[in-house]
Amino acid sequence: MVIQCLKKFSLLDYPGKVACTLFTAGCNFRCPYCCNAPLVVNTHENKEIPLKDIYRYLENCRGLLDGICLSGGEPMIQHGIEDFLGRVRELGYEVRLETNGSFPDKLRKIVSEGLVSYVAMDIKNSMESYGKTVGIEGYDMGNVCKSVEFLLSSSIPYEFNTTVVLELHQRSDFEAIGRWIAGARRYYLQRFVDSASVLRGGLHRYNESIMLQALEIVRENVPSARLRG
Repeated sequence: MVIQCLKKFSLLDYPGKVACTLFTAGCNFRCPYCCNAPLVVNTHENKEIPLKDIYRYLENCRGLLDGICLSGGEPMIQHGIEDFLGRVRELGYEVRLETNGSFPDKLRKIVSEGLVSYVAMDIKNSMESYGKTVGIEGYDMGNVCKSVEFLLSSSIPYEFNTTVVLELHQRSDFEAIGRWIAGARRYYLQRFVDSASVLRGGLHRYNESIMLQALEIVRENVPSARLRG
């Protein structure tokens, strides 16, 4: 379990909870708009935080924090994630897991064992446009589709979210996403935010008018859809 960043306090990363956020190293995707590029591609340059320090912090914050948000990178590529989450749960914390959904069997196991309280899964784009959005030409959608199907039928609280980028998303993508996750309990369209840590420069966000149009499109099949950010 390789953790390279700890945000000690947040009221935003786990909505409704006072939480800390842990960022794991490495990812199997190369989404050009990723805002955590140093975690994704330069893991050897970042300092690993010893797990004993993470556990000590969580022990000291019992009664002050409600939970943790486990993000990345992609947390599900980590060896030992089950043991780590088990320890966190033993300390009495709620766990929000952020994932790209490419490890459906592992996701199902973690959920079935009660190791997470909430799952936030990225829907990168329509199936037709997934490869260009995750930086892997010809990406096989099988695992992502399995994770979507699992969450749609699961009782665990979950959300889907899409970071909207001008150069990557168009009207037909929002129509296709809406059909794909029809009836989802929670779905958020997130505004892209450019920064020095984005994996690829030169990307842009849609203006407010276009974001509202995209929202109306997905709401035809996902009435719960909202804008975020």
